[in-house]
Amino acid sequence: MEKRDVSKIDLFLFDLDGTLYLGEVLFPFTKELLREIRARGKKYLYMTNNSSKSVGDYVKKLSRIGIEAAPEDFVTSSQATIRYLKQYHEGATLYVCGTRSLKAEFAEAGLDVTEDADKAECVVMGYDTELDYKKLLDVSRLLTERPDMPYIATNPDLICPTEFGYVPDCGSVCIMIKNATGRLPVVIGKPEPMMPLLAMEREGIEPERCAVVGDRIYTDVKSGLNAGAKGILVMSGETTPEILAASETKPDLVLRDAGEIIEYL
Repeated sequence: MEKRDVSKIDLFLFDLDGTLYLGEVLFPFTKELLREIRARGKKYLYMTNNSSKSVGDYVKKLSRIGIEAAPEDFVTSSQATIRYLKQYHEGATLYVCGTRSLKAEFAEAGLDVTEDADKAECVVMGYDTELDYKKLLDVSRLLTERPDMPYIATNPDLICPTEFGYVPDCGSVCIMIKNATGRLPVVIGKPEPMMPLLAMEREGIEPERCAVVGDRIYTDVKSGLNAGAKGILVMSGETTPEILAASETKPDLVLRDAGEIIEYL
């Protein structure tokens, strides 16, 4: 994919942290980029693996840092996980190792969430910024005592970027749980294709006219490629030149940052 081919894309699926902002700091190009995409009759959605916030909380966060957004502008790992749970574990009582925001989103979607591990029929691991040792004990006990217990993770990200560097994300906690129990979860978010496929279905866009734009090869880029869409890597977040060179998965296009897209729309 050449840079000039960006003009052929009708739907951009943007990762958030590391792509459009970093922590609480909006990149200087973000507002112009989003404005130009819509001015040219194209579409964009925000597609994030971060399950620590509900869609409503994301709307509030973007508003706080200067972007007006609506709930329909998002495709999240939480939404994809809800769809998966309704499809494969309908009616199951969930023990959610996640934030209050994630639990509330599940409950609002009609899922049965419990704080009592003894009532659990399924374990869900999210990016839990409110993680405490009791949750780790509960999850470890459930997965050890009940080896047939369904175990789902919203996303496989190892780290989450911040203004100062990185913090452990859902994937790192899953590795810790594997070390304790030997269990690995079914992973829902990027790099699995479910989120971009949901987005393309919703917007009526064919894969060849869609691009996933993000700062991680192993989640953002790979999810786009797995869904048959384009994968555009931006070097404004987690990926270094060394990581890119060593990766077996190669993006269709590598940009300094998402602001470069403006030049080629």
